[in-house]
Amino acid sequence: MIGFLALLLTLQLIGEIVVRALGLPLPGPVIGMLLLFIGLGLRGSTPTPLNQLATGLLQHLSLLFVPAGVGVMSYLAIIEANWAALGITIIASTMLAIVVTALTLRLLTRRKAEQHD
Repeated sequence: MIGFLALLLTLQLIGEIVVRALGLPLPGPVIGMLLLFIGLGLRGSTPTPLNQLATGLLQHLSLLFVPAGVGVMSYLAIIEANWAALGITIIASTMLAIVVTALTLRLLTRRKAEQHD
């Protein structure tokens, strides 16, 4: 399992390097996750140790929100000054995510029904 933790951190590092080298407006871990997704897609399945690592990380996911909460508290004055724009953005992005999820579910449900016919 340590090997897969090292793999995840290495992919994150590669993502950071790619983002900084190319000047992309993305977080490095997003590129790392994309690389992981491509690797797992090519492999065709998830190795059991990686699955166990992911389960362990998800069980302690709440701990990962502590730094974000501290960051929010540090920038409370900026948030207070821009609360309307932030509120509209949060509501709009949530609604967009719900719509995209619903459309994706509809598409996948139709595809599955067509395969069974």
